[in-house]
Amino acid sequence: YQAQEITPESAHELYSIVHRLSQRAGLPIPKIYIIPQDTPNAFATGRNPEHAVVAVTNGLLNLLDREELTGVLAHELAHVKNRDILIGSIAATMAGAIMMLASMARFGAIFGGGRSSNNEGGSGGIIGLIALSIIAPMAAMIIQMTISRSREYLADETGAAISGNPEGLARALEKLGGYSKRLPMQVNPSTAHIFTVSPLSGHSLMTLFSTHPPLDRRIERLRGGSGNGYRDSSSRSS
Repeated sequence: YQAQEITPESAHELYSIVHRLSQRAGLPIPKIYIIPQDTPNAFATGRNPEHAVVAVTNGLLNLLDREELTGVLAHELAHVKNRDILIGSIAATMAGAIMMLASMARFGAIFGGGRSSNNEGGSGGIIGLIALSIIAPMAAMIIQMTISRSREYLADETGAAISGNPEGLARALEKLGGYSKRLPMQVNPSTAHIFTVSPLSGHSLMTLFSTHPPLDRRIERLRGGSGNGYRDSSSRSS
């Protein structure tokens, strides 16, 4: 994404927010990058907290006030704290392996099934194997997307606890949702799941296969817990 790493001197406010939130979350300060795109969004990546990266777009910095920016950065640090990048990578690897095995089974059934000595039983077995090879990848993808959505909800909750202010993230999500529709971001679909809000247009994808929960549901959960749930969770976790 042609992101440029910042220093405390080059982006003092951004660095100070990440520094303070990292201390509250008990995390090492991640490397911080700015992506030269106008669409407001952010993501975190890295195999563990010691090798984490947080990246934000120019559009995010220009759109959000300090409270909203803090909410988004806390959400991304929550992904780091919860090791969601590792969990997502494992889920994606398992789904890919299932898809590969299903493809091998399908071609084996098509090209090798005719050798069965029991034609009737063999024919039924081939049909069942082909059906399974089609259903299994879909099931694997649904499971992967379900895991991704559940981690987004958890990152919202953990991020609200880190920042101490669920409303900041809720307002940020409202703005990001609106701007993402009007100003789509050019992304590689394989990395779409790591962004704060999905950079992909939802029109061509079924909700079932979305990597992100509905924004209105995320906002509702944040505001529903703003009275006690998320703030209390911060004290419970400490």
